[in-house]
Amino acid sequence: MITWRVGNVVSLGKSWAGAQELDVVDQAGNRVRALAYPMLVGEVAVGSAVALNSSALDRGLGTGGYALVAAVLPEPGSAPTRRTDGPGHLVKARYTPTQAMVLGVDEQDSQFHAVLEDADSIDGMPVITADLHSALPAILSGVRLGGDALKVAYVMTDGGALPAWFSRTAAQLRELGWLESIISVGQSYGGDLEAVTVHTGLLAARHVVGADIAIVIQGPGNLGTGTRWGYSGVAVGEAMNAAAVLGGVPVGSLRISSGDLRERHLGISHHSLTALGRVALAPGHIVVPTFDPSDSFFGDFPLTSDSPSWQDMAALVARQGGELAAVAPHHTFVDVAVGAPLHEALSESPVRLSTMGRGYGQDPLAFLAAGVAGQYAASLVAR
Repeated sequence: MITWRVGNVVSLGKSWAGAQELDVVDQAGNRVRALAYPMLVGEVAVGSAVALNSSALDRGLGTGGYALVAAVLPEPGSAPTRRTDGPGHLVKARYTPTQAMVLGVDEQDSQFHAVLEDADSIDGMPVITADLHSALPAILSGVRLGGDALKVAYVMTDGGALPAWFSRTAAQLRELGWLESIISVGQSYGGDLEAVTVHTGLLAARHVVGADIAIVIQGPGNLGTGTRWGYSGVAVGEAMNAAAVLGGVPVGSLRISSGDLRERHLGISHHSLTALGRVALAPGHIVVPTFDPSDSFFGDFPLTSDSPSWQDMAALVARQGGELAAVAPHHTFVDVAVGAPLHEALSESPVRLSTMGRGYGQDPLAFLAAGVAGQYAASLVAR
């Protein structure tokens, strides 16, 4: 059941591409931090009356601590706004109160329809898949070590946030030129381009954007239940299959943690073991980070009394990688050494690195593992 609040905007906060933070005082006099997507609900201003969906916020769940603006309410007695002239006929978040109509890159009204109508191959393009949205800037840091002139498209799937506008990380990377384009697929929306499926999103990345590399990851947020199959990252395996069937080179970025001490996520997460080991049926390249704990930069990461030593972590990742290779022999497992250049690139990232509330200093392997996948994909383009 949706929990609603109605209130008035009392101040505006930060804004980024497609999103506006604001403070609202609701009908009970409570001050609420909220987020609006102006391209979805219209422009908001101080004094605007708004309807808020506060369901997740009221239960202390996700959504970045925001109530979400579902509507900007008209002035009493004013005629409702009616617009029927928007482009496109793709309906996303279908049959929900906030369904959005967008112009799909692959639909008949698109200028690119003829390009994609019979497109059937991405011509060997490397496609990096990862479980968590937080891997995106680290993967790009690794890619850029292989050449900052490479064009990279981000194909955002719908396992997490549906609006691409929610991601400040993606918006910053786009502004920096690290991403050539954001393509929202499935039920997600708000990218530079919209596509119906991961398949047409990848084809658009190659033939419309001209990308050298595509990265497929869900939007911010991750649904998990602590069960083997009940998590949104299962879609990583399906993305690997999509890349392969289109003639790309699937590159699996492992979800690895040195800071998450839950047994199912320490080292190589069970998410990666299931998605890449059992769902990804097409052959792909799985990048396994190797590292020497004696390297000086590991001294930058102090361990807590509960954390395993770096020697133990190196052995754990190597053992888990071997177990994954045993159950998925159709994949090619590629050991890539973690080095000081990647550490330096991640340390100097212009975009904040954070996964499950942990930064690079608290969970370095999460970002190093993503970075080596980017390095490896860039090396495939260079060949």
